[in-house]
Amino acid sequence: METNKIIELLAYTLPALITGGVAFYFFQTHTKNEENRRRFLLMKETKKEALPLRLQAYERMVLFLERVNPSKLLIRVAPFSDDKTDYENFLINQIEQEFEHNLTQQIYLTEDCWTVITTAKNTIIQNIRKTAMSDKIDSSHKLRETILSDLLDKQSPSLVAISYLKSEVISMMG
Repeated sequence: METNKIIELLAYTLPALITGGVAFYFFQTHTKNEENRRRFLLMKETKKEALPLRLQAYERMVLFLERVNPSKLLIRVAPFSDDKTDYENFLINQIEQEFEHNLTQQIYLTEDCWTVITTAKNTIIQNIRKTAMSDKIDSSHKLRETILSDLLDKQSPSLVAISYLKSEVISMMG
């Protein structure tokens, strides 16, 4: 008699446990899907809000690269004396100030992009210093002329970096 009661109890309990297990499984699956959907919508909204900020950062860095491009920098920043060292330091200070003014933009740029920008800046500074070290250069005006004439032979690091930024923006948009 007791065996019958145990079998009867199992007959009622087993389907209830199976039904409860299936219900728990579906509830878990539904909860995970709902969480993933909310996460996707949140990411979609965040991307929509971040895109203008990122594009603005790329625009600012293109402007920076244009401003430190030696051909434009040398026209905008004229020598104030004949001393080539003073002019060299003045040019480098102008580049560093421009860079510091845009330093926070790196938050919105990729690591590779930021590396290209800093490399371009450092290359421009290095070219200015290297040109100023020449014994043939004896005045700020001669330094200016030599840097500009050197640019006729090769592409400016700024233009290379701008090209890289443009390709990143195109890949980001597409």
